Order: sequence, then structure tokens, then C-alpha cells
Amino acid sequence: MEVYLGIDIGGTKCALVLGDAEGRVSDKVRFETADRDSTLARIMKEAKGLIELAKAQGDAVKAIGVSCGGPLDSRLGLIQSPPNLPDWDNVPILQMLQEAFGIPCALCNDANACALAEYRFGAGKGCESMVFLTFGTGMGAGLVLSGKLYVGANDNAGEVGHVRLAPDGPVGYYKKGSFEGFCSGGGLAQLGAAYAKDALARGIPCSFCQSEDELNGITAKALAKAADEGDEVALAVWEKCGEMLGHGLAVLIDIINPERIVIGSIYARSGHLLRRSLEKVLAEEALPASLAACEIVPAALTESVGDMAALCVAMTAK
Repeated sequence: MEVYLGIDIGGTKCALVLGDAEGRVSDKVRFETADRDSTLARIMKEAKGLIELAKAQGDAVKAIGVSCGGPLDSRLGLIQSPPNLPDWDNVPILQMLQEAFGIPCALCNDANACALAEYRFGAGKGCESMVFLTFGTGMGAGLVLSGKLYVGANDNAGEVGHVRLAPDGPVGYYKKGSFEGFCSGGGLAQLGAAYAKDALARGIPCSFCQSEDELNGITAKALAKAADEGDEVALAVWEKCGEMLGHGLAVLIDIINPERIVIGSIYARSGHLLRRSLEKVLAEEALPASLAACEIVPAALTESVGDMAALCVAMTAK
């Protein structure tokens, strides 16, 4: 049987998986990301071991796929110093794998890889055009247009987090008032701190932050818990986040006219806190016909998304 080898390279952990074209994972290896050279050596060692294991089981590895945070050059197969992988400057990951194993390889940034996974195996199944939004630590997008992943001229398509939605606001992607500033884990923490500081100054109780000493420790998780328990300040934070998410989605709906927008991570867990203000803004801002044609749904792949993403990249290798 033909199988695929997926390699998911992250700032804290790496994973290598063997799986088939239906996304069924047969074997997996995980380890912590260390310095560049030792991590690359470990990747090559584990890849060799899994390829040999597949052969011993009567399977043949058809292709290798690498999912990694950008920036990168998917055409040349280079990892180009992602923020969470310092010193990984122009690492020729595909050349290394191809020379070692003689198997077709492909490289894709992690947001695009996750878009492929959701499109093939998750909440994007059955549609032709889909936008996937990460909505996690940051805000990025993967675009599947007319059934094909669109990466742009130099792999920078889908960097929606950089789009400015307001003249001022929380900082994301090095820009105040950006989509990522309002709609990400870090952005929610900044919004929570600003709202809590104002509430404390006015003597309004705030369950997720009792004093100014706690402002820097606010997290999206704590804000979600407080909002679910009825904290008015936390609910106001989520309302603002939902409002700005609505503005960002309206732009995507008007420009791309997708059938489906799949939103991961924080939205998948706490979309109920965003939906009311999100839908209000969309009704006001998006083209009615385009909005009517677009479903907005939470991501379906949760813990398995990294595995599925790397396998899907392998399936694109030629």
C-alpha cells in the first residue's frame, strides 16, 4: 500500500507521521524542538526510521510533506527564519529530504497546510472555495480557491492578520489596530488588559483581574471562563473581538466570495461568545448576496490538525 510521510515542524515540538490518502495515521513520532542542527538531524533520523518501518510493513512511502511556520519559499523548498525557529535561515529542507530518500517532497506554511487539511478532511469538505483562519496565537489564513490552494507570488497570500481594521487598537503583526491585534490570543489578552484597567479605575468588579498587578497575566482562556460565568467586563471584551472579526470577515467575503469560512482554535472553542456581535457587523458590512452564499463554521480538526496538515502537504508533492 502507498502511504505518506508528514513532517510538522513547530517552535516547541515536531511530529512525523505515516498515513494513507484517507488520513488514517498508522505511526507517529513526536519530540521537542531544540536548536536548528540537532532538530534537523532528529528529523532526518526519524524520517529514515519511519520509511524503513513502512517498508517492513509492506508499504511504500509515496511522498513527504513538510508543514512549518513561515516565512518560507515553497517553490525552492527553503525555510526562511520563522519567528518561532530562530537561526533557521534559508534551510533547504526539501533538498535535504530528497537527497537522503529520493522521494518527492513538498513544503507548505502551517496555515496553508491546515487549510488543506480542513478542506480535505474537516469542515471544508464538499466545497470548492474556502478560507481557513487560524485565530490562535496569531491570525493567518489559508485560501483554497476553485479547489486549489492559493499561495500568491511568494507564499504570502493569506496574511490577513496584517490588515489594519482600525486606526488604533491592540498590536498584532507589529501593527496597531490590525486584524491579528483584535482577533488572536495575544490580541484578546491586550483587549482584556485595557478593559480591566478601565474597569478597575471605575471601581467595577472584574473576576479575571483583581488588581493592576494581574494585567499582564490575562489570557484568552481566562477571559472565556469569566465571560461564560457572566462577567460583564469579559463579555464586553468578547463583544469587541466579535465586532472586529465581523469587519475582517466582511472584507474576505466581499473580495473572495467563498462558500465557507472555517475558523480554528479560539473560535472553535469560544465562538458562542463572538457570534452575536460578529453577525451584527456582517449584516451591516458584507454584500448580502455574498454573505448569503457563505457559511461560517468552526474548524473540525482539533488535536489531529497538525498530523493531517503535514500529510495533506505530502499529497501535493510531485
